[in-house]
Amino acid sequence: MTNIILCGAPGSGKGTQSDCIVERYGLLHLSTGDLLRAEIARGTDLGKQIDAIISGGNLIPDDMMITLLEQHIAQLPEHTRGIIFDGFPRTENQAHELEQLMLRTGDRTAVLLDLHVDEDEIMTRLINRGKTSGRADDNEHTIRHRLEVYHQQTEPVTTYYKRLGKYVKIDGMGNVDDIFKRIDNVLREVL
Repeated sequence: MTNIILCGAPGSGKGTQSDCIVERYGLLHLSTGDLLRAEIARGTDLGKQIDAIISGGNLIPDDMMITLLEQHIAQLPEHTRGIIFDGFPRTENQAHELEQLMLRTGDRTAVLLDLHVDEDEIMTRLINRGKTSGRADDNEHTIRHRLEVYHQQTEPVTTYYKRLGKYVKIDGMGNVDDIFKRIDNVLREVL
């Protein structure tokens, strides 16, 4: 499998662009946010712990997230062409663990695509999404906290992938089609 990582601040369009990539390249979209919300919906003890953490705008501890991800990957069909990691890794430790997982499975991470969007635009997108999504974390206070957490904990992930030579910055401003054209130009070279 050849895998890509779609990175960016909350509201940068990772889910939307993942859908476009899935349609064009047939990769599996793995949103850790969806994975976590599914665990919450099951109402397990783990799901309740996750809900409390996410509702506060915080990140799931690395060991918890890596375990969930590894279990999910182990259950994928053998014919899976590759994965779009959306929302993972979020810390440098998670990035290192993901690369180790890829080595163990004989797969590879081709590139980290980093969607850059102005923070004013992010606020607008997430506030608007919150009006229809019902997501508890789409409110102004939590969004600002999530952005702070992103800058403190997640931006070092981009440095890690720069060191590996697997980093590409993508302008995430504009309409969905224009952003996807920028992504597609990169993916045609690495996939």
